[in-house]
Formats: sequence, structure tokens, C-alpha cells
Amino acid sequence: MHGLERLRANIQSCFFGNHSAVEKLLVCLLARGHVLIEDVPGVGKTTLANSLAKSLDASLARIQLTPDMMPADILGVTVWDQPQAEFVFKPGPIFANIVLADEINRTTPRTQSALLEAMNENQVSIDGHTRRLLEPFLVIATQNPFEFEGTYFLPESQLDRFLMRINLGYPSAGDEARVLTVDPRRSALADLKPVMTAQELVDLQRQVERVKLDPTLVDYIVALATATRQSEQLQLGVSPRGTLAMARVARASAFLKGRDYVVPEDIVGHAVAVFSHRCVSRSFTQDADGTATRRIMQQVLETVPSPV
Repeated sequence: MHGLERLRANIQSCFFGNHSAVEKLLVCLLARGHVLIEDVPGVGKTTLANSLAKSLDASLARIQLTPDMMPADILGVTVWDQPQAEFVFKPGPIFANIVLADEINRTTPRTQSALLEAMNENQVSIDGHTRRLLEPFLVIATQNPFEFEGTYFLPESQLDRFLMRINLGYPSAGDEARVLTVDPRRSALADLKPVMTAQELVDLQRQVERVKLDPTLVDYIVALATATRQSEQLQLGVSPRGTLAMARVARASAFLKGRDYVVPEDIVGHAVAVFSHRCVSRSFTQDADGTATRRIMQQVLETVPSPV
């Protein structure tokens, strides 16, 4: 079995829900992008993230974010070492290959912003020193909808660092019956073994960068972004960082499907997950869960003609 198929099968042996979400998670992994998984409690956000993390032979750090957490709890801290008579840096959980930031919107904006440089540049600046993070590096963040008690808005600058924002939805009746029968958190997840090394993943990520993106498809991505900027329903459209993200996702999607070239479906199939959280609707105060921007992005897809 192909390495990526083994990885997909490993994840789906524990997560019985939305298979489209699994594909999007793998695309983010191949595209070197971070992913935000948002939905109501209990639909498998943490199970999905843990399944991916345990399927890779790489270092894993889980951060349970809380309102009293400080940036140093994530990044690390410099302390005085009495025997050595010098200051020593104690790295925080951000120095891992896979960082699971659970319930990211339960911590304060100040602590959320501590992840910005790490997610954007694969490095952190602490006490005047720049420290590189590991390769590969992936942040999988989960959050509950904003209306739930004890949650904070993620600022636009933080949302923009996520390659995709994924919603899981409730499982089908058949999948939920499997969950009740198997209870994967107690059985399958506990016994899950890695099926891919960190170096194998890095090699695949480098291959993704060589996937061909035709100029007509580059123009299509730009046209979609331009349509969001001109939409009367949106206060803020997709930025150039968003179009770069879409190009990376399109290449990764094509690679995952065994192609070395991008087709329009690679863009259309992921545009809502890549673009909608980078937009702000004019009714943003009533759109905390992003429903309006997803609907508007779907309308944009239907109005901008796709290349043949």
C-alpha cells in the first residue's frame, strides 16, 4: 500500500466520521500548512487530530489551552541554572513536529498571538534569540463555536495563519453506531502505530512543490480572490497570502490523488476551506462560526467560471 494510503487508512481506523475532513487534513500536511478544526464538542475533533499525530513517527506535543495560560507556557522560558552559573533555555511544547493545540479559543488573544511567528515562519523569538522549530512542523488546533461559554474570538491575523478551517459535522448513523460499538478512543487509538517517518513526510512535501500549476489555473485562483474583494457582502476579501495558500493546497490535492499536475477540481474542492476564514462578512458580529462567509464563498465559486 502507498505511504499516503497507509496514513489515510490508519487515521480512518480511529476516526469514523467525515472522510472529506480526513482528506483535507492530509492535504494540509502535504502542503506544510496548519489546520483549524472547528465544531461542537464531542464530534471527534481531538480524535482526528490525535489519529494523525500518532500515525507519524514524529514528536508530538499536546497543549490544553486555558484562560490562565501565558505565552511562555507555549514557547518556553529562560531560567538561571545555579550549578552551571548561566541562563539556560527550557523549550516549550511548540518545539515538536506535531503540536495539538486543543480548544485554542479558550485562551486569551495574547497567548493565541504567541503562535503567530511559529506558524508563519517556523521559528520563535525569545529573549532576543531566534530559535528554529523542527521539520516537519504542523499545528492542529481545535476550537468550539464562539457562542459557547468561555471562548474568545481568534483575531483575523491568527485565522490567516491556518491553511484551512475544517468543520466535521455530526457522523452518519452508521458511523455513530461503529463509534458506540468500538469506542476508538479506548481501543484503536491507544494501539495505533506510526506508518510514516518524519523524513518520509518531508520528502513527500518536497515532491508536492514540483506539481505543475498551469497559468490558466493561476488566473482562476486570482479571479476567485478578486471576486471576494469586490463582493458587496464582504467587508474583507482574500489577501495574497490566501492565494498563495490556495496554490499550495491545489498542488497537495493533486499529489494526494496521484497526479503531478493540478486540475480545476483541486481548487474548487478546497476553496471554501481555504478562503472563507480569510474573509470578513459585513454581518461579522453574527458570523462567529463562519457560516455566512462559507455561504458567500460558495456563491463566488458558482459565479466565477472555472477553466475547462
